[in-house]
Amino acid sequence: MKKQIVVWLCLLCCIQAFPHQKQDRKGTAAAWTHPWQGKRVAYLGDSITDPRNNGSKKKYWNFLQEWLDITPYVYGVSGRQWNDIPRQAEQLKKEHGDDFDAILIFIGTNDFNAGVPIGQWWDEKTTEVMAGIHKPKQLETRRQRVPAMNKNTYRGRINIALDTVKRMFPTKQIVLLTPIHRANFFANEKNWQPNESYQNECGEWVDAYVNAVKEAGNLWAVPVIDWNASCGLFPLMEENLQYFHNPENDQLHPNDAGQQRMARTLMYQLLTLPCTF
Repeated sequence: MKKQIVVWLCLLCCIQAFPHQKQDRKGTAAAWTHPWQGKRVAYLGDSITDPRNNGSKKKYWNFLQEWLDITPYVYGVSGRQWNDIPRQAEQLKKEHGDDFDAILIFIGTNDFNAGVPIGQWWDEKTTEVMAGIHKPKQLETRRQRVPAMNKNTYRGRINIALDTVKRMFPTKQIVLLTPIHRANFFANEKNWQPNESYQNECGEWVDAYVNAVKEAGNLWAVPVIDWNASCGLFPLMEENLQYFHNPENDQLHPNDAGQQRMARTLMYQLLTLPCTF
């Protein structure tokens, strides 16, 4: 009985604290409004976002448009990697300026497939800095680190992209989405991609590329939604191929059912994040 009382008190506190809850004239709870309802959201990414990709008729952002009346500004392009995000952001700036609400970035699977080296987050150097902690200030020699801006590594590309986007749109909500699991993709003789159970050409597992996006959240102070874990899509299992475009040759791109599952997961995850500030 005591546990039930505690649970109800916690629920009551959540209801009272929820900032997007509508109230009737008497002040009682009447309905919920999703914090991203009716907003304008830019989507940066690759083929799973690209409206021209034939893996599905509807993308995850189409479903969010239907369910939450979100206006989508879509810039994802098939085959692109993290080094294309600055260009996509510049196109967004050119077409919409600051007249939108938030940015979602979903990319990275093509960096893994192309064998882009993981690289490092930081460049370090020894330098002098003025400091005075419980003593008069003076020049001290210390190690300093700055984000590594290396366009030839995965972490360097993420650093360049997020440095660009956060400077370009300092007041906007920016959310990162991790790459989802990937299996075989056989487009033609020159585009034959084995599944994620194999290392890529530089000897890395796909986990390193997923984890780097999670690490970037802490480095750049941006929220991360771990789609790799939360959306449930696992094409390495035959029973799960019903969510992908073609069980025979495209176990990489989610079909409509897969995109819908991604979208539903994203809709609930976004409940925890403000869209505007």
